[in-house]
Amino acid sequence: MSSVTERHALELSQGAEQLGVALDDGQKERLLGYLALLIKWNKAYNLTAVRNPDEMVSRHLLDSLSVVEYVRAAGDNILDVGSGGGMPGIPLAILFPQRRFTLLDSNGKKTRFLTQVKLELKLANLEVIHSRVESFRPEQPFSGITSRAFSSLHDFTEWTRHLGDVDTQWLAMKGVHPSDELQALPADFNLQACHLLQVPGCQGQRHLLILRRTCESDRH
Repeated sequence: MSSVTERHALELSQGAEQLGVALDDGQKERLLGYLALLIKWNKAYNLTAVRNPDEMVSRHLLDSLSVVEYVRAAGDNILDVGSGGGMPGIPLAILFPQRRFTLLDSNGKKTRFLTQVKLELKLANLEVIHSRVESFRPEQPFSGITSRAFSSLHDFTEWTRHLGDVDTQWLAMKGVHPSDELQALPADFNLQACHLLQVPGCQGQRHLLILRRTCESDRH
């Protein structure tokens, strides 16, 4: 794991502590193992626009961990849409081994990477799906649906409405507060909560928006 240094490990430990997220040794090892795989595969697969490994702890690992307390309330069957390089889905799957996480992406290179992470880190609670979100038809609704920089709130909710129901929480990770996007939400979705996220080492604003369906819709 030569690409991951002691400084990365220290930054992860201190950052998680600032976020109030307790990591055991196994979780730290897996998170750093994921970071090493991300650094290695990013050189060929362009998994993330962040090229500098020294920025990845804060902008990927800690950013994903910043929503842990809100994911606790999102049930046991969570979908990460447009997962890309696996954020926030993989760090959350590491933190919540007793919950089921499905990572969906339409890019074959990215899903191959996610599958490799699942195998190397032995994440039995993780499923990787290579599909367009509109074409994905699971057997049951998800209790939580997450996204990070996936699309506008309107497109996120419209494209995933068939994947949830009135009990589902949609958790959208955003940068600056998306006031205009909230105005364009579909009529049967509303904003349940908005949280300003404080991510150690990250510049700029980060927000988590939690959305709910207000009624069943026949639009599938």
